Amino acid sequence: MIDIASSPSLDDNPNCADWFDLSYEGKVTLRTAKVEIGQGILTALVQIAADEMDIHPDRFEVLSGHTRLGPLEAQTASSLSLEVTGRAIRLAASALRHLLASEAATLLQAVPDDVAFVDGTVHVGGRETPLTSWTLAQTVDLNVPVMAHTAPKAMTERCVVGTSLPRQDLPAKAVTAAFIQDLSLDGMMHGRVLQPPSLSARITHFDGEAMESRFPNVQIVQNGSFLGVIAAREDVAIRAIAAADQCTTWDAGATVAADLVEAIGTTEAAEEVVLHKADSPNDSGAAIDPTIGATLSMQTRRTYIAHASIAPSCAVATWRDGELEVYSHTQAPHGLRDALGIVFGIDPVKHITVIHTPGAGTYGHSGQDDVALDAALLARTVPGSPVRVLWSRADDFAAAPLGAAMVVCAQATLDANGRMAAFSIVSNSQPHARRPGQDGAAGMTAAERLEPPFAAHCCDDVPLVRGGGAERNATPLYAIPNIRVAKRIVKDLPVRTSAFRGLGAPANVFTLEALMDDAAAYAGVDPIAYRLDHLEDERAKAVIERAAAMAGWPGRESDDEALGVGFAQYKNRSAYSAVIVRVRLDETIRVTHAWAAVDAGEIINPDGLHNQVEGGIIQATSLTLKEAVTFDGDRITTHGWSDYPILKFSEVPQIAVELIDQSHLPPLGAGETSVAPTVAAIGNAVCRALGARICTLPITRDAIVAAIG
Repeated sequence: MIDIASSPSLDDNPNCADWFDLSYEGKVTLRTAKVEIGQGILTALVQIAADEMDIHPDRFEVLSGHTRLGPLEAQTASSLSLEVTGRAIRLAASALRHLLASEAATLLQAVPDDVAFVDGTVHVGGRETPLTSWTLAQTVDLNVPVMAHTAPKAMTERCVVGTSLPRQDLPAKAVTAAFIQDLSLDGMMHGRVLQPPSLSARITHFDGEAMESRFPNVQIVQNGSFLGVIAAREDVAIRAIAAADQCTTWDAGATVAADLVEAIGTTEAAEEVVLHKADSPNDSGAAIDPTIGATLSMQTRRTYIAHASIAPSCAVATWRDGELEVYSHTQAPHGLRDALGIVFGIDPVKHITVIHTPGAGTYGHSGQDDVALDAALLARTVPGSPVRVLWSRADDFAAAPLGAAMVVCAQATLDANGRMAAFSIVSNSQPHARRPGQDGAAGMTAAERLEPPFAAHCCDDVPLVRGGGAERNATPLYAIPNIRVAKRIVKDLPVRTSAFRGLGAPANVFTLEALMDDAAAYAGVDPIAYRLDHLEDERAKAVIERAAAMAGWPGRESDDEALGVGFAQYKNRSAYSAVIVRVRLDETIRVTHAWAAVDAGEIINPDGLHNQVEGGIIQATSLTLKEAVTFDGDRITTHGWSDYPILKFSEVPQIAVELIDQSHLPPLGAGETSVAPTVAAIGNAVCRALGARICTLPITRDAIVAAIG
């Protein structure tokens, strides 16, 4: 059966002309607001369109993330690009082919079913004709609704989808200045902004005279507690902002708890029950089998984490005749455009254009939007001149939103046979998404330092209908009769958090999968068998069984080496992933091997999916064993790689990935699918090797010593 359900992206862009342009002979322009952030999405979207239109992928050019020329879509996040935009493009491309075929049949007086396209050339009855997709497009009205004409091909008719088409964006990145950090425009000037020592700190004194005497050719821009410099040369701007730091006095900022992570779990906040399923509900919660075998409890602490991208955040902005143009590596070009409109008090649709330019690593809402506002504020001082702002590494750690710290409290009740009878979990966290422009707020810290200041954005967490934030993947996929899932969102801590890869899923899956292992140990059952016995979803069972076979489960174990397993279906509705790792305990904890089995439905680009799974495993290993942002009060004391260690190339485990092809099913988002299971697998492997459960992330040597002690 061919799936022709609509896509949310078609709500704002309903017509074929919103997605495709065939104005130039032999070329197809594919438009999308989804952006390339290393996941290979633009190549996959071309593959989908090429199959539906019977045009070779090399003929496609992608216009991506351009707010004036491209369609309006939500940000590139939450592993939704293929599920939402991929579907929209498949439907739009098939509708376009149908319209062109109908026109060709009319012109050639042929039966529509006899019309075929071969790389854009029209064939009738197997014979080539002078008509092409491009000549037909000149006479066909493409401003017609996609859903009135769509007719996607059957899976068996697709030739490009399912092949490992080389990434179309990589050649430029390998041999040219393709990243925004390399962007150079005519007449471009260089700006730097002085970041406050903490989120709430404000300037009490700035010695402008001393600055002007030292740097007479540098423009100093101050508005309230926003302070920046503009220079013709980048090295001068760097020296000038360092001098400005010496000339500036800040107040003490906010008073905070000694342990910010502890405050997440203890600060007063309302508890929101997300799910309550019980055989026999009562006032105290889920009903429990009266023949209780054991009650197992666990509290997980995850510290704040940084994006730690390869290159710090960067943007270039230009003001001309009241019009603002911004080059940014934002995930949300339209959201950034609207937020800039709020700050500058202008109509963003009419007067602001945001053009996506790739950055060197983005794992969610990092500093890309804030640095764009920095550049725009400085550029307003020099109309007509592009101003490039590149944050320092210390700026990126101090000023970009962080991945939220979490305290997850969970309890599993087993029946007399050792089966899960009840499971409850409360995920305590700050909000997981404070995007610019959200709720009509500017949502960028520079705006809060202006005079008059924009109000700090205090938002709710991501609702479960959008995959959830703190509670993401907290609901077990396992068949447990009594389940209670709740979250507590703490909003008044002076730490800025927003979307980081997986949101609450890594901490929740780590906790849930740890309890599954502990329950299996109590029941005297192998952890793999225990999971399979609690699953009814055959696709879930298949990835666990495949991963176990790949790893040779249970494998050899010793006093300092063991295997561990983790499983999840991302957001309980995207791709399925099971990961098994081998850890070795020595002077440090080392993940030596990782095996992953993934079911992402129809596979658009096998090599691209492999890359996403492998990348998720590597990043999750780094997050689980090393990464933590440190504080002194409300001031971030993490400034660079020396105090924020990440996984080294020499520490990358041997990784094997197998994909379970489900070509007859829709594609599922897979960009984040391997992250949470890997975190859980490492936690379980460490427990099996050590003989003790470590409930603190990251699992460092100090965390182990503290837990054992």
